[in-house]
Amino acid sequence: MPIYRAPVDDALFLLNDVFHLDHYDNLPGFSDASPDVVEAVLREAAKFSEEVLTPLNRVGDKEGCKRGADGNVTTPKGFKEAYAQIVEGGWIGISVPPEFGGQGLPATLTELVNEFFCSANMAFSTYLAARGAIPALLAHASDEIKRKYLPKMVGGVWTGTMNLTEPHCGTDLGLLRSKAVRQTNGSYKISGTKIFISAGEHDLSENIIHLVLARIEGAPMGIKGISLFVVPKVLVKDDGSLGGRNAVSCGSIEEKMGIHGSSTCVMNYDGAVGWLVGEKDRGLNAMFTMMNEARLAVGVWGLALSEVAYQNAAAYAKERLQGRAVSGAKYPDKAADPIIVYPDVRRALMSMRAFNEAARALVMWTALKSDVAHRSDDEKERKSADDHMGLLTPVIKGVLTDGGFANAVMAQQIFGGHGYIAEHGMEQFVRDARSAQIYEGANGIQALDLVGRKLSKDGGRAIMAFFNEVQTYLKERAGRDDMNVYLKPLGQSLAHLQEASMWFMQNAIAKPDNAGAGSYDYMHLFGLVALGYMWCRIAEAVLAKLPKANGSAARLNAKLVTARFFMERMLPETATRLARIQAGAGSTMELPDEAF
Repeated sequence: MPIYRAPVDDALFLLNDVFHLDHYDNLPGFSDASPDVVEAVLREAAKFSEEVLTPLNRVGDKEGCKRGADGNVTTPKGFKEAYAQIVEGGWIGISVPPEFGGQGLPATLTELVNEFFCSANMAFSTYLAARGAIPALLAHASDEIKRKYLPKMVGGVWTGTMNLTEPHCGTDLGLLRSKAVRQTNGSYKISGTKIFISAGEHDLSENIIHLVLARIEGAPMGIKGISLFVVPKVLVKDDGSLGGRNAVSCGSIEEKMGIHGSSTCVMNYDGAVGWLVGEKDRGLNAMFTMMNEARLAVGVWGLALSEVAYQNAAAYAKERLQGRAVSGAKYPDKAADPIIVYPDVRRALMSMRAFNEAARALVMWTALKSDVAHRSDDEKERKSADDHMGLLTPVIKGVLTDGGFANAVMAQQIFGGHGYIAEHGMEQFVRDARSAQIYEGANGIQALDLVGRKLSKDGGRAIMAFFNEVQTYLKERAGRDDMNVYLKPLGQSLAHLQEASMWFMQNAIAKPDNAGAGSYDYMHLFGLVALGYMWCRIAEAVLAKLPKANGSAARLNAKLVTARFFMERMLPETATRLARIQAGAGSTMELPDEAF
């Protein structure tokens, strides 16, 4: 059976020594996040992940979900009991305002808990989707809707979903056909079919609150005619008690490659009663609140699968005996050396490790920006943090899920033939990780969003702020010999990113295909620079901590070696990405459609 140990110590090092969580005490909720509280929360989340969720991961994969003739869905054995512990522990509302039953702690803490849960059991974590729906209701719903739905969603008594995709439209939501007809009491009757709805129907909670995109009768076609509605599975009375069943049902469960324990549903709305969230015909604006939260969460999925795959590959590499090291036997007392002595196995393990630690830092940095954007009373700070979120969200979603899948495959390869066999669990990690590249907008769409919208937004304010921050960081540390091995490669790769950005300005306006053809490489170039910046900040924190490291010196020195590996073996890829971008769209677009 696969193993998992939540990386609590690494998370605490990032929070305390790299990002200095205590510097944010001026923000609401942060003063309550004392070092003792943060560590207690993370260690409890780790215990739940390791002892409860990890053993259920293979159970969910083998059993899957079952839909009955009445449309009700039964989740795998053990899921219901595990979810009851989620509710009891208050895990859904860690970062939700106390007025709605949450704990008000930093969102940064929630993202770390999300990582632990997802590493342990990705399929189970999809049932916690209310964490994406809650921000949309907080930001856009009326006080009445908030009062009626949020407390029980925050408590986990009710779960939540997002309903966007339809059989004929995914990314292009302007094509959606779901219809909303206004009723005399102010409610709407919602009709239509939605697909790929995670946790659309299940037996874990007494109610499921669906957030549904639909077009109000008579509204214009396209995205400007879309509205957002809250549609409960079970109708809710004015006093908060449950009424009759709404006209929404699960038509079928999707047959999927992975995350079998997640009930991914086709949802049928047959005149279901719903209520408008936010302004009429501006549903996409409200949905973007939820989508940005969801895209960051899916990026965490990529990191989470990469982490658990790495842990199992590293353990196997230390146990599997095969041949002798090319430089001579390293374990002469054994029949053969463990495969961890081989440079190519080390290359794979170091690549995964270097990705994981920097990706975790990137998520935490961005989650802190989210906290500032939502909690600061300084408008300039909020705007700057929101710019960061908008710019980095597609990078995190695209780069971390691509990396998560690639690393799951790399970890599987270390097992050789055993990695292809189900009992070791590696092939499940590969199948599960694949879904994250598609969730919440395929990664090619994330790249187009980055290049087509985010770079030029507000006159390029966000990308210029990123360039300025990294350049300032490099300039202020230019004289530090102990940091040069990290700073110099980052400076070179930052120059590649700036050159690529300038190339788009000069070559993509007249020929938009140049932007489309280079966007995917640009997203990954950006991701490498962002990860490199994280490694510089990690290395700097390590160097500051080492003189008083006591028993943690070996662990800290390992981070410096891993940082050097990233700079020497992974960051140079930015030059290749730049070359591809500058090649333009010529050969990509030259063949006629019929040639394919």
